Amino acid sequence: MIRSELIQKIAEENPHLYQRDVERIVNTIFDEITNAMARGDRVELRGFGAFSVKQRDARLGRNPRTGEAVDVEEKCVPFFKTGKLLRDRLNGK
Repeated sequence: MIRSELIQKIAEENPHLYQRDVERIVNTIFDEITNAMARGDRVELRGFGAFSVKQRDARLGRNPRTGEAVDVEEKCVPFFKTGKLLRDRLNGK
């Protein structure tokens, strides 16, 4: 599902809301999650999962085409851990 499909689904299920309001709500939620992660905070949505940021150390990598050694700088990467309810639902429990 992409963002526009999510907005459309929410708008269909809530006919009392305008499409532009639903779009603003969804964008605000995503913006707040992104801003929190950019600050290094953890975002937990109970029953769904938790978003966090992990730090990857600098390392020596390889160019797959040439095999040449390449320095890879340290970086932050997003990490998602599923919640118990989501895991159980995916596994049919």
